[in-house]
Amino acid sequence: MKQRGVALIVLGLAAGAGCRTASNHTDALGPRYAGTPAAVALPATTGAPDALRLVTFNIQFAKHVDRAIEVLNAGEPLQGADIITLQEMDADGTRRIADALGMAYVYYPAILHRRTRRDFGNAILSRWPIVEDRKVILPHLARFENTQRVATAATVLVGDVAVRVYSVHLATWVEVGPGARRDQVQAILADARPYERVVVSGDMNSYGIGAAFQLAGYRWPTEYNPATDRWFKWDHIFLKGLDAPERDSTGVFRETRGASDHRPVWAVIPGP
Repeated sequence: MKQRGVALIVLGLAAGAGCRTASNHTDALGPRYAGTPAAVALPATTGAPDALRLVTFNIQFAKHVDRAIEVLNAGEPLQGADIITLQEMDADGTRRIADALGMAYVYYPAILHRRTRRDFGNAILSRWPIVEDRKVILPHLARFENTQRVATAATVLVGDVAVRVYSVHLATWVEVGPGARRDQVQAILADARPYERVVVSGDMNSYGIGAAFQLAGYRWPTEYNPATDRWFKWDHIFLKGLDAPERDSTGVFRETRGASDHRPVWAVIPGP
């Protein structure tokens, strides 16, 4: 039992290593990075499409952005996504991906990572205009390094319909307990409460946390997807005020080309 306990601790520290040594960006207003590719015109706000293609991808420390671009451009089911949420990003990597895909973007880092000396946070990319955005600082600092987590929030105008989108990276189980992770979800749900149509997607660092979204009335189209990293089903999409897709209209894209230790998750949902 002692050996098993040591193994679990080592595994846990490895799982939490992505965010162990950092300084927090505590200003609710920034740093903030955003842009719209000059060479690509975003759709006019004249009508919502029949379907929305959603993708979420944790690109491990934004280390292999060129490979990630290849993955996101590899064809269906990822290519041509309307909204992409990214985690573990820095500003330059976010901009490069957005430019390569011809998408608008907004990015808020949670921390400056001391090991990489780069920012680390969440981004939203959209083929539709981003008309408002903010950083949502989540409760509970990591128990060992006092690092924070944030969600990046944006209102996307899909045709003439507003959709609130959240790119989320919840704390690991090494950093906080399950109750604290539920508190982080409650902070996101509270921010989303005024909005009729909501997409929450990203790395939840938990499968069971989906129950908290369901209890709040959210649909969970990725509930039955396969693992999104080597062992766990941690990356998910949740919906409020939007119809869930058919079972075969969501999945996990397995060929990452070495871009990350996570696999992209996708869903094609009916238009708003």
